[in-house]
Amino acid sequence: MDKKWAYLLVRLAIGLSFFGHGLVRLPKLNGFSNWMMGQFSKSLLPDFLVQPFSYALPMLEFASGLMILIGLFTRQGLLLAGLVCLALIFGTTMIENWEALPSQLIHVAFLAMLLVYLPQNSYAVDKLFKK
Repeated sequence: MDKKWAYLLVRLAIGLSFFGHGLVRLPKLNGFSNWMMGQFSKSLLPDFLVQPFSYALPMLEFASGLMILIGLFTRQGLLLAGLVCLALIFGTTMIENWEALPSQLIHVAFLAMLLVYLPQNSYAVDKLFKK
């Protein structure tokens, strides 16, 4: 029983992190995009890749966070969040923002752990559909 509660606690923490990142950026999407474009202005990545990603990122964070939080399509939400993290890690290395890298790697580690222990995901909307 404690394993299921522990899983829920970690799932909620990671879900809130992604959900919160997306939620605060969505109302200021243009400003966030402009900030990100500035961050990548001297990187190897061309604007035609950075700009669409800067608009998609908050939506992907919000969607994956919501899926993880409520436990609906949990596996897919975790995988989506993992792909987002991989893209962020790549971008972080392109602008040499080494201070941000540990946080992103920690998120990936928790996402991987949540995937490994997915059978412990008992307190989730997914369980309503598996009965």
